[in-house]
Amino acid sequence: MSRSTKTASNSKILAPLHADRLSARDWHDTCDVLVIGWGAAGACAALEASSTGARVMVADRFMGGGASAKSGGVVYAGGGTQHQQAAGFSDSPQAMFDYLKHETQGVVSDATLHKFCDDSVSNLAWLESHGARYAHSVPPGGKTSYPSDGYFLYYSGNELVPSHAGTQAPAPRGHRTVGKGQCGAVLYGHLKAACLRAGVQPLLQSAARRLVVDDSGRVVGAEFWSLPAGSREALLHERLAARAERLQNFAPGYCDRLRQKLSALERDHGQPLLIRARRGVVLSTGGFIFNRGLIRDHAPNFRRNFKVGATGCDGSGLLLGQSVGARSERLGRVSAWRFINPPHCWPKGIVVNSNGQRFCNEEVYGATLGQPLCDEQGGQAWLVLDARLRKQAIRQALLGGYWWFQALPALALMLLKVRKGDNPDKLANVCGMQAGELSAALRAYNAAARGDAPDAFGKSEGSRQVLDKGPFYACDISVGNPIFPLGALTLGGLKVDENNGAVLDNNGQPIAGLFSAGRTAIGVASHLYISGLSLADCVFSGRRAGLAASTANAQRETLETV
Repeated sequence: MSRSTKTASNSKILAPLHADRLSARDWHDTCDVLVIGWGAAGACAALEASSTGARVMVADRFMGGGASAKSGGVVYAGGGTQHQQAAGFSDSPQAMFDYLKHETQGVVSDATLHKFCDDSVSNLAWLESHGARYAHSVPPGGKTSYPSDGYFLYYSGNELVPSHAGTQAPAPRGHRTVGKGQCGAVLYGHLKAACLRAGVQPLLQSAARRLVVDDSGRVVGAEFWSLPAGSREALLHERLAARAERLQNFAPGYCDRLRQKLSALERDHGQPLLIRARRGVVLSTGGFIFNRGLIRDHAPNFRRNFKVGATGCDGSGLLLGQSVGARSERLGRVSAWRFINPPHCWPKGIVVNSNGQRFCNEEVYGATLGQPLCDEQGGQAWLVLDARLRKQAIRQALLGGYWWFQALPALALMLLKVRKGDNPDKLANVCGMQAGELSAALRAYNAAARGDAPDAFGKSEGSRQVLDKGPFYACDISVGNPIFPLGALTLGGLKVDENNGAVLDNNGQPIAGLFSAGRTAIGVASHLYISGLSLADCVFSGRRAGLAASTANAQRETLETV
């Protein structure tokens, strides 16, 4: 069996293998459902498939977890969860739908979005049935990028922004998994343990390299390059992979070199392993933010962004699907997170482009700000504060009880990566802005802050503050600022049948035996990110794909060679 040559991608995906070329002894194992990628979506798919009595195997290039284990563990849930009710908030599936309809912009059908909202309460309860815990403590101060420790229910999107909120009273829908620190690992730990209790068989350190199809084109299995369990190479692979995930925030260049070593270990020491799936294969390997070639080809405006995700977000699931004729969509759609909250007073400043022109509502969720910054403003922007607002922000960063990853970059930005001018025109000059544009932007904003005019971008009254006390400061929030990283993750993926998660071909027809879930597939979170929406979609789409794969028509042609 030939191996691919080294490319710009960490994922070496080969053309599909035809089952008629195989004999019975070529298959190393057989299951009913094969899940490729053991993050949150893969775990949910495996659990749902196993609940039907199917024999399930789940394969992962590493040790499982993926981007989900590195996340904040926030699940977007509403419609009247017990935790919303305990906190005194009223919510309904219709109110949730009305809000998400605006945020998702038709990325899925209304019927699918309604089902997502209708099932939200039960999906959260399903997670709780598998060990995850949630709570109703709400952090003070309204919006935040991530709640302080001890708080587990918050406004995780644009629910408090008037232009996004809709007609219903806003309700917090960000349900953070109970635990210490970043709780994605806690949530994944519960899902992993549940899989093992259910008898799901893991196949670790096994990189999928091609699908296997029968003579009708049905996907009937996959080939992996698997490192021998317990070998010196496997132990080294595990150690380097863990280091790459742990240090990504601090030394991305070094971690990229570690990933090259991981690919070399797989290429040089991985052993071919063929797994047959009697009913279906589920692709759930995450997105492709770590695939430089795919980012270059489809989302070049985001090449400089800090990568949010795990090493396994390498596009392997996408490429596996495409290798058998799958249709992909929205590959240029990337979520870029430019959070300017906390400090809580930062949104009272103004964000301007390289010309000094204001271009957004500063109180919106970070992804809602980051996307136009990268796609429309060339990745260049400034957060402008006056002396009074800067003092407030520094005080909040020092004493506000924020996470270190919130407070330290904010302080560094205001103290180190900042330009100063006695008046707006002088500030514009030192920043290279067009003469008069920043002054005009401040005059218009201050008029709205005084109540003399509407805000040009619909900022709420509580997020406005007159900026007239010099000196003035411009904080560099551009994509290239190393002390204030602008993270990004991909949202596009394989087009699926929204009723069952079956992967569709370029003619819109399902590819027999192939399903997809999570960020490998187009889903509810594929237009614009809201905190918790991706994990919620992993649960929703993972359960959907696992159930469909496990109950797929088992009557098909027997392989000639078996």
